[in-house]
Amino acid sequence: MKSHALRADILMLVTAMIWGVSFVAQRLGMDAIGPFLYTGLRFALGALMLLPLLAWSARRGAQPFNRGLLLAGLAIGTALTLGINLQQVGLLFTSVTNSGFITGLYVIIVPLLGLLLGHRTGTGTWLGAALAVVGMAMLSIGPGFKVASGDWLQLTGALVWGCHVLLVGLFASRYDAIRLAFLQFVTCSVVSMALALVFEEIHWGAIVQAGPALLYGGLLGVGTGFTLQVIAQKHAIASHAAIILSLEAVFAAIAGAIFLDESLHARGYFGCALMLAGMLVAQLWPQRRPRRPEP
Repeated sequence: MKSHALRADILMLVTAMIWGVSFVAQRLGMDAIGPFLYTGLRFALGALMLLPLLAWSARRGAQPFNRGLLLAGLAIGTALTLGINLQQVGLLFTSVTNSGFITGLYVIIVPLLGLLLGHRTGTGTWLGAALAVVGMAMLSIGPGFKVASGDWLQLTGALVWGCHVLLVGLFASRYDAIRLAFLQFVTCSVVSMALALVFEEIHWGAIVQAGPALLYGGLLGVGTGFTLQVIAQKHAIASHAAIILSLEAVFAAIAGAIFLDESLHARGYFGCALMLAGMLVAQLWPQRRPRRPEP
C-alpha cells in the first residue's frame, strides 16, 4: 500500500507541474479565441488522445461502459465543465495573480466538504492545508491586490474544483480510470462547444493562431494531466490530493517567469517553500492509529 501511495503522490506532483504550465497556455490561447471555444477544443483533443488507450484496454477485457460508469463520468464531467469554464471566463475579468490564489483555495475547501460527507481529516492534513494557503497568499498576492469582478467567478470555481476532487476520489477506486477520464473529457468538450456556438464567434484563422496553446492544453493539460489525476486518486486521500495538486500555483509562477518574463520576489519564493512544506507535513505527519478493543 505504501508503494501505491508513493506512486500516487508522484503522479499528482507531475499533474500539478503540467497544470501549472497549462495556466500560461490558457491565458495565451484566449488572445485568439474565446474561453468556451478554447475549453471545448482542448478537451476534444484530450478525449481523442485517449482513444488508442481505450481500444488497447478493450482488447485486454477492460471494464465496459456500463450505466454506473456512464453516470460517474457524467458527474465528474459536469463538475469539470463548471470549474474549468468559471476559471476561463474569470480570467477575462481578473488578473492571473488573483485567479491563481483564489482557485487554489480548494486546498482547504476539500477537507471542509469532506467533513460534511463524514470523512475524517487528521491534524497533519489541516496543518498542511493551512501552510499551503498561507504559501499561496505569499506567492500570489502582491501590493496591488484588490477584489475584481471576476474574483467571484474564481471563488465559485474553487468550490466546484473541491467537489471535483472529491468526486474523482469517490469514483476512481470503483471504475476504470481511462474510461472515467474519457467520459469527463467528452462531457466537458460537448457542453463547452455548445456554449461557444451560442456566445462566441468562431473563425478558422483564430483557431490556427491559438494552435500551440491548444496543443499543449489539450494533449498535456487535459489528456495527460487530468488522466493522471484520476489514476493517482485511486490510491490517495482526497484532502491529501488537494494539497499536492495545489502546487500547480508554484509551477505556474515558475512557468510565468520562464515564458512570460514575470518576476518572482523573495516573498514569492518563501511562499513556494511554505506550500512544499504543507505537502510534506500532510504526507509525513504521524497518523493516529485506532485503538484496539480491549478483550
